[in-house]
Amino acid sequence: MKKIPSPLVSLLPIIVLVILLFGTIHTFGSDALNGGSQISLLTTTAVCIFIGMAIYKIPWKDYELAITNNIAGVATAIIILLIIGALSGTWMISGVVPTLIYYGMQIIHPSFFLASTCIICILISVMTGSSWTTIATIGIALMGIGKAQGFEEGWIAGAIISGAYFGDKVSPLSETTILAASVTDTPLFRHIRYMMITTVPSIVITLIIFIVAGFSHDAGNSQHIPEVAAALKEKFLITPWLLIVPVATGILIARKVPSIITLFLSTLLAGIFALILQPNLLHEITGATTSNFESLYKGLMMTIYGKTNLQTDNVILSDLISTRGMSGMMNTVWLILCAMCFGGAMTASGMLGSITSLFIRFMKNTVGVVASTVCSGLFLNMATADQYISIILTGNIFRNIYYKKGYESCLLSRTTEDSVTVTSVLIPWNSCGMTQATILSVPTIVYLPYCFFNIISPLMSIVVAAIGYKIARRS
Repeated sequence: MKKIPSPLVSLLPIIVLVILLFGTIHTFGSDALNGGSQISLLTTTAVCIFIGMAIYKIPWKDYELAITNNIAGVATAIIILLIIGALSGTWMISGVVPTLIYYGMQIIHPSFFLASTCIICILISVMTGSSWTTIATIGIALMGIGKAQGFEEGWIAGAIISGAYFGDKVSPLSETTILAASVTDTPLFRHIRYMMITTVPSIVITLIIFIVAGFSHDAGNSQHIPEVAAALKEKFLITPWLLIVPVATGILIARKVPSIITLFLSTLLAGIFALILQPNLLHEITGATTSNFESLYKGLMMTIYGKTNLQTDNVILSDLISTRGMSGMMNTVWLILCAMCFGGAMTASGMLGSITSLFIRFMKNTVGVVASTVCSGLFLNMATADQYISIILTGNIFRNIYYKKGYESCLLSRTTEDSVTVTSVLIPWNSCGMTQATILSVPTIVYLPYCFFNIISPLMSIVVAAIGYKIARRS
């Protein structure tokens, strides 16, 4: 029988990872994703494998299989991430995002911007079931509006992410919602209804915080909005016709077209609009002195795969409309692959199971059961670096325990979502944290304090358990 590492030994790779990441971030700052964080993850993976092979005689094939399965599990996410890079480039250069920013600055009052941003992202993510799609499309536009109105990027990203992950958590179209329900054998709509007990108070508190923060915002910081609007009209052809792209994207989403197909078609449509409406910008990207089809084609290709830096007379706008394309996502893809290696090594060595067994010891009452599940879910998000794996493991680890203690499965499914789905974006090396930081160009550590919904949700789960409100028990 294979010997399982003790919890103390199992914590060693986690400690090594935290130390290496702390040193890397302290040394490289925002450039940590350029390679330092990846090396930290691979080094920690090596430490985990060395301990397992040298002390516990776990064969290399076990590690290889676990790592391969982990990477295969995120293959779709990586493809989506690359297409999002292409989409962000074409939506910007075609004028879609500038048009949304231009009209948005005139419609959304600064005092209500943060709350409005959160609500807009709630509505879109509930309809789409995808936080990633919401953030990659309307989120980028809202980021631009917020910056133009003088808000700090951490606040804007926090409002976007809070709203997007509310929908990701409760939408019947969401993969994480379906997964949490299926892993725990809970009917989907029973799971969603039961989640509302903790989710509604969490989002209400979040919106109140954003409303207060909005009214506290210094209106003087918004004085440059007319300058940004004028610069946008000077640089781009701003027209309501460009709204066809987000509307068409919304229709595809409503018809439940798969995410990859939806994002690809949206990118293609934006590219066509770029050729028709913004040819001068495509020529500027290539640096061509003469206007011809080859220059247009090259400019469009560069927009899709590479970085673009259009210059304007407004410094804020120049920074805002720069894009990174598919190549800008490569550091994140690299980081996700390294994170999956670490998660696979922790699983194959048995260290993951050993650590989670610690939480089970505290399951004396309802609060202990829920708190242990929350802590375990958060830990698994950190250790596996992937929310899907964390949801599956949390459900499998605690399912029999909840059953034996007389709780209905919906309590486990709700607690799993409260602790895993919403916190994944708060962890810098988690696939969600890496992705959203890349899409919004805001480091995870910067937006983390402002993701109030994501922070409050797991705490609310424990509070509701402590109160004992509607704790579902088997009859």
